[in-house]
Amino acid sequence: MSKEVVLSENAGFCFGANRGYNAVKDAISEGIPIYTYGPILNNSFIVKGFEERGVRVINDLSELDSLPKGKIIIRSHGVSKAEYERLTDSGFEIFDATCPFVKRIHRIVEKESMGGREIIVVGNPRHPEVMGIVGWSVKGATVIENSEEADRFSFDPDKSYCVVSQTTFNRNKFQELVELFEKRSYNILVMNTICDATGVRQTEAEELSKRAEVMIVIGDRQSSNSKKLYEICKSNCEQTYFIQELSDIVGRLPKVSGLVGITAGASTPKYIIEEVQSYVRNDV
Repeated sequence: MSKEVVLSENAGFCFGANRGYNAVKDAISEGIPIYTYGPILNNSFIVKGFEERGVRVINDLSELDSLPKGKIIIRSHGVSKAEYERLTDSGFEIFDATCPFVKRIHRIVEKESMGGREIIVVGNPRHPEVMGIVGWSVKGATVIENSEEADRFSFDPDKSYCVVSQTTFNRNKFQELVELFEKRSYNILVMNTICDATGVRQTEAEELSKRAEVMIVIGDRQSSNSKKLYEICKSNCEQTYFIQELSDIVGRLPKVSGLVGITAGASTPKYIIEEVQSYVRNDV
């Protein structure tokens, strides 16, 4: 059997990541100070490349007072309502590159919390997207990441609930958690807010990894959606490698006679994917 290399069709930049990336790239040519509120993407190579071209990452709103006026780009993960209002009142030019799928969650959470529902966010509580989502609820929110936390959560029979999800959460795990919630509360509104691109990418990764002898997932260590892809692939293909760049895998891969599958997270630039694909085709 000869080796076959298959690249997942929807590997790499999603719409939101591409929009944020292009917003920074285009702004650099304007000749004014350019800032991003938080790293524009969860990819250290992209962030470092932009920093070398003069783009500065702001990690705290207190920094605004000491910075020369210029343009601030809000990253695709979005921000809380309080942060958004502080930024728009700062005197800086603001470009909001929040992913439209994330914006939709902000609107849902604000509306449903104002209507009296308690908000449950399924996702990683330390992820910037989730922290931003929580900040659009008028009375706070509960973040639940796994079944153990779901089991511990105490539903009040006199309250109504709205459940949303981090856009990059594992869709199968989301469904499992929703089933746990629905067994314990009747007054619950579930909004599946996992973005289409994430769902498609996860489905492709699942199907490809079931056929693969070796699976390669390309993404930054801080990228939530890349980690989810790795988990999915690893569950189907024991020889799954999670890498950030080509050098992470040179000399590590076994000789392969079957199928090598490649997928990549939403913040992985095209050139890294192409480098890895070329190496696997020619040298493994």
